[in-house]
Amino acid sequence: MLTSQRKRYILDVLQREGQVVARHISQELNLSEDTIRRDLRELAQEGLLQRVHGGALPASPAVADFAGRTALSVPGKQAIGRAAAEMIRPGQIVFLDGGTTAVQIARHLPHGLQATVITHSPTIAVELVHLPAIEVILIGGRLFRHSIVTVGTAALEALSRIRADIYFMGVTGVHPQAGLSTGDLEEAYMKQAISGIAAETYVLASREKLGAASPYIVTALADVTGLIVERDLPEQTLQPFRELGLTIIEA
Repeated sequence: MLTSQRKRYILDVLQREGQVVARHISQELNLSEDTIRRDLRELAQEGLLQRVHGGALPASPAVADFAGRTALSVPGKQAIGRAAAEMIRPGQIVFLDGGTTAVQIARHLPHGLQATVITHSPTIAVELVHLPAIEVILIGGRLFRHSIVTVGTAALEALSRIRADIYFMGVTGVHPQAGLSTGDLEEAYMKQAISGIAAETYVLASREKLGAASPYIVTALADVTGLIVERDLPEQTLQPFRELGLTIIEA
């Protein structure tokens, strides 16, 4: 079998089953695991899958830069943003993550809402300028340009002095077994730390992130309260997350 044929077979299995186990593929094709692992490495370098121990998972397309992500699942992100905004109660301290879905939360907050919004995203802070009843606290630090958020020691130190009622987390991968992941190590540490200071954490999970994985682990799904997803997703997509006991809010 030609290399191109093997890779096509691997991608077909990945699309059909949502994962690839190197040992199974090697048995099915009567090839060595080393050959399959080499194919997986090359496919990962092309951004076509995310390697994990023993095989691979679908790679998240949401690892593109901020401008590129604005074109992904726009109606879904708007619906998720609207649903998240409706969850916020007067007087709460809310942490909004960076990202294109979190922007939609800011845009759907009611004009008269009295609350405190904390964020490490300058983009989110600017979106909130026109809401006079919302106190905005912007966490400083080194600017990570890819996602337009602050990261680093200064940002983590500021978090140690905060207790939030609810955190709306943005990630690039949401997988039942692999958990929550993102494309940058420092971002992963920030997201984990923010979740640790919040009474509740809800993950903003537009459709392209579900069942996908990225290189850096944020936390396990057991550590968050629930997911906010688009309303028209097939039940087979959501069932693995329901089985984990997560609250699923369909926007």
